[in-house]
Amino acid sequence: MKRRNRKQSSKAANPFKIVSNAEEPASPSGISSDAEKLASSPEIPSNAGNPAGPSAALAGADRRTHPRYEFSAAVEVVAPESGARIETRVRDLSQQGCYVDTSNALPLGTVTDVRITKGAQLFEARARVVYSRASKGMGLVFTAIEPEQLRTLETWLAESRETSWLAANRRRSQRVLMTIPVRISGQNVLGSPFEEETQTRAISAHGALILISAQVYRGQRLTLSNVQTKAALECVVAHIDKRRGEHSQAGVEFTLPNPMFWHVAFPPKDWTPRHPDAKSHVKTRDSS
Repeated sequence: MKRRNRKQSSKAANPFKIVSNAEEPASPSGISSDAEKLASSPEIPSNAGNPAGPSAALAGADRRTHPRYEFSAAVEVVAPESGARIETRVRDLSQQGCYVDTSNALPLGTVTDVRITKGAQLFEARARVVYSRASKGMGLVFTAIEPEQLRTLETWLAESRETSWLAANRRRSQRVLMTIPVRISGQNVLGSPFEEETQTRAISAHGALILISAQVYRGQRLTLSNVQTKAALECVVAHIDKRRGEHSQAGVEFTLPNPMFWHVAFPPKDWTPRHPDAKSHVKTRDSS
């Protein structure tokens, strides 16, 4: 019995092992590797039975450093090594890559030249196939983008982000009209640092509508602080609503989803006033 007790105590004394690189900052290349892991993740085929929506093509997009937005444009994908050429449509777009519809997806790892055309604008980049779905499409991660091409990409993303934000804001069940004191900081249009105390007009699990006196622009990254909880995060200006005689209203989107930032329980995406839970809640209240 003594020997057993000694063994058990020695085991209990050993702490859990901690991964040595858990606190190491992610290198810039780590962003691409994360995108590849998510794009090629075995979790993706779990949606295989569902219609592929703009963002359903790449499951786990909400965990990416750069979110994807619905985007429709003509695209030409060329594999220089094999000479394969695909002309199709882009389904969604992000800072890191895009998803294209095609019934002839290229093999994983294929290096390609991508040319996306929307109206009179053209975007070109070197990319690599990191996700393939038979007879459906493929995911591409951008590996090299020239500075002038990056400006075109950022313009498209700013437009798509605003469209996405406005659509989400119209879904009243997904936002809450609530005034919360916040602090916003960053750089104004002149490049000078600014910080101001303000408040929200509406909040959601993915961002907020805030009053702001500083001049900001779409696509600008700001720091948003919750004065009550002292929590802070990075956000992106998705929409600007300027009104005469009043402060501008800026719609901001969290860089990474953070539904707990406001400490508010938001309804699920599929919730409507006709949801069974809503009806049962009304009945319970009426009966009481």
